[in-house]
Amino acid sequence: MRKYHALPVTLLAALALTACQDGTGTKDEGAARPEPASAAVTATHPAEDGSSGKGTSGSTGTGTSGATGTQPAEGDKSAKGDKAAQGDKSANGTTAPRVSCNGSNTTVTAQPVRRPLNHMLLTVKNTGSTMCDLTYYPVLRFDEMQWVPRPIKDSKPQAVTTLAPGESGYAGVSLSAADGSGEWGTTGHRLTVGFQGRTPDSDGGPSALPALPAKGVYYDSTLTVTYWLRDMDDALTY
Repeated sequence: MRKYHALPVTLLAALALTACQDGTGTKDEGAARPEPASAAVTATHPAEDGSSGKGTSGSTGTGTSGATGTQPAEGDKSAKGDKAAQGDKSANGTTAPRVSCNGSNTTVTAQPVRRPLNHMLLTVKNTGSTMCDLTYYPVLRFDEMQWVPRPIKDSKPQAVTTLAPGESGYAGVSLSAADGSGEWGTTGHRLTVGFQGRTPDSDGGPSALPALPAKGVYYDSTLTVTYWLRDMDDALTY
């Protein structure tokens, strides 16, 4: 959250101080009235020797314009406060930007596994120079398939899978029913892996075309896929 300072109050205090210093402030032709000007100076500039003022404009913060209120003293404390604020901004500014993982900044492999049966593992490695997010789940398409495999809802992680340069993320693919209950069984020879953006079903950038075994990959109507996960074992538990 950004911190917003009470700029209008500070500006008014500065204008009051300027008016007192350059002598352009309005003067009463009758009785002299030095007290209000003196009070304004005391409110914005507490005594430099560290002594606390008295009344409603003291530097102890008990009045309405104390140095410990919304207007810090313009001495060392103010300088330190400004430097601290600049340091926070600098620290935030150096945070590495995060982009979406897709076919342009990753390498993707698709490898059938022996266990569990009828499963395949997708591995995505960040080959870029910045951190990237694997959002939601991969959108799979074998050959000219006209439907999108369902995601396994129970595999949804608590946080987006983020990859630093050189790190990998994973997704498990359940290709077919082990009991043979699936329909429309066929063998795919070409796989397209699509990536989603920051919102569901949005375009996350270029797709990837990982190589499949020469004999192809068998799948049926029960084809499902996990969300992107950080751990390979987790991806193969569904």
